Amino acid sequence: MKRINPTPTTDHHVDTLSHASKRRDLLKASAAAAIVLASPAIVRAQSGPKIRIGYWPVASGIPFFAAVEKGYFKDAGLDVEAVKFASPQQVAEAMLAGRLEGSSNGTASAALGIAELAQPGLLKIFCTNPTNAKYVLDQFIVAKDSPLKSVGDLSGKKIGSGPGVQNVTLTRTVLEKAGSKNNTIIELPIAQHVAAIAAVQVDACYTLEPTGTVGRLNGTTRNLEVGVIAKYILGDPMAPWHGGSASLTSEFIQKYPDITKRYIAAYRKGVELVKTKPAEARPFLKGYTAIEGALTNEVPMADYMFSTEFKPSDVAAFQKFFDLFSEKGIFGKRILIDSILYKG
Repeated sequence: MKRINPTPTTDHHVDTLSHASKRRDLLKASAAAAIVLASPAIVRAQSGPKIRIGYWPVASGIPFFAAVEKGYFKDAGLDVEAVKFASPQQVAEAMLAGRLEGSSNGTASAALGIAELAQPGLLKIFCTNPTNAKYVLDQFIVAKDSPLKSVGDLSGKKIGSGPGVQNVTLTRTVLEKAGSKNNTIIELPIAQHVAAIAAVQVDACYTLEPTGTVGRLNGTTRNLEVGVIAKYILGDPMAPWHGGSASLTSEFIQKYPDITKRYIAAYRKGVELVKTKPAEARPFLKGYTAIEGALTNEVPMADYMFSTEFKPSDVAAFQKFFDLFSEKGIFGKRILIDSILYKG
C-alpha cells in the first residue's frame, strides 16, 4: 500500500490559511482605519467626558439651544447634556457642587460672580449676551391698559422680579435711579410674570425675554420700558449690559484643553446661526423657554460677544455692572472682570 505523506499537503494548507487570515486581519484593520478617518466624531464621542451645561428658560440662551438641536456639539464629537434650572442661582450652585461643567448664555453673570467669590478660580466666562435698547432682553412690563408711562411712575407699586439676587438687585436699583419710591419687590419665576400681572397680584414686573413677547402677543401686557439696565445703571441706553454669560469651570478647561476648544468652536456655530440666520434659530426656543410656534418669530434677539473679542470699552461696561454688586454689598469684594474672562 502506498503511503501518502501528509506533511507537504498540511503545511501548504496551513500556509494558505495563515495567509488568508493575515489578509482578513489586514482588511479589517484597513476598514477600521477608514471608519476613524471618515467619522472621527463618532470615535471621539465614545471616549470624551459628558459635558453638563446648566441653563434657565430665557431667550438669550438660544445659541446653546441651537447648538444642541442642530447637532453642532455632536458633530464635534462632544457628549453635551442640557440641564434646566429654575433660576441662575441654581446653575451657579450646581457648578460649585461639581454637578455641571458650565453654564449657557442667559445665566446671570452676577450669580456666576458670587460662585467665583465662594470658590476663587471656579470658572471662566467665554461668551456674554450684551443687551441694550436695540438688543432687547430686559424690560419692565405692565398690564396692557395700564395708565403708567415710565418706570418713574411706579412709586408705591408692587413689583414682580425675576428670581435670584441679580434680578432683585437690578429691579430695586433701576426703580431707585428712575425716582420710584416705596416699592414692594416680589420675587417670582419669570414664567409667572404675565399671569401675576393679569391677576393683579403685582402692578408691574422687571422681566426678561421671552416674557414680554408672550404677554404682548396674548394681549395681556405691554412693555413699559426696555433696555432698562443699560439706561438706568450703565447710564447709556446703547451701552452693552453683559447680564448673562456662558462659562466653563476652570477644572474642566485645565483637564480637557482640546475638548474645551472644540466645545467653544461648536458653541460659536450656534452664535453665528443666531446672528446670521435668526429665523432659522428662533424655533429652537421651543421646549427650552415658555414660547413656541409662531410666537418664536416675534422674540427680540440679544447680541453675543466672545471674551476673546472684548474691547477695553466692553470690559469697562462689564466692570461697571459688577461694581454695582460690590457697592450694594452683594459681592464680598470687588471682582476684576478681566480675571474671569477666558483667554484661550
